[in-house]
Amino acid sequence: MADHLTIEALLTGAPVPFRDGDYSAIAKQPVTGAVRVGWLGLEGDKVADPVHHGGWDKAIHLYPQDHYDWWQDRKPGHPLLNAPGAFGENIASRGMTEDEICLGDRFSLGSAVVEVSHGRQPCWKLDHRFGERGVMAAMVKTGRCGLYFRVLREGEAEAGTQMQLLERVLPEWPVARVFRLLIGGGHKVEPEAVRALAEISVLAEAWRERARKL
Repeated sequence: MADHLTIEALLTGAPVPFRDGDYSAIAKQPVTGAVRVGWLGLEGDKVADPVHHGGWDKAIHLYPQDHYDWWQDRKPGHPLLNAPGAFGENIASRGMTEDEICLGDRFSLGSAVVEVSHGRQPCWKLDHRFGERGVMAAMVKTGRCGLYFRVLREGEAEAGTQMQLLERVLPEWPVARVFRLLIGGGHKVEPEAVRALAEISVLAEAWRERARKL
């Protein structure tokens, strides 16, 4: 079993005009050197829509670079896929994907400690960012969603280092399974699993509420 992630880049961004008066901070840029990791994420990272982004349960967004080859096969020549940050991630990582990373996993992030809170629920902004439809739908269908961390201990982190898996408490709940059940339509097949998710306190409140509704 893999027990670490390699950080290829740490990225931050600020809200800029996006579409029809909307603002977004999805276009993040790599940061060089050490980055402060605070309770609400990487220093210098901002959100445009605090209702749907940011906060304790969505402090840091990780997207596995392991998926980029798959996306490049489907979006050949797309310039966004030439470098980390295509999906608005704060951490561009390699070594483990949503199939291996589990809900509640605790990782080192430099001197900080972070905990997996839930998967990333894709929205229309991905299609707009890529300039074509189908990115959001492909993410939902395949579960290549990325994930969010909450910060348990503040610290500093730097690209080129490794995130070590410190603790795994829910090995039966890989992020891919949670996403499939709550976002990908799997609730119809496994209603008992959805009921169980609604009671797991480490799951982000928004997704626990979704589990209760489903």
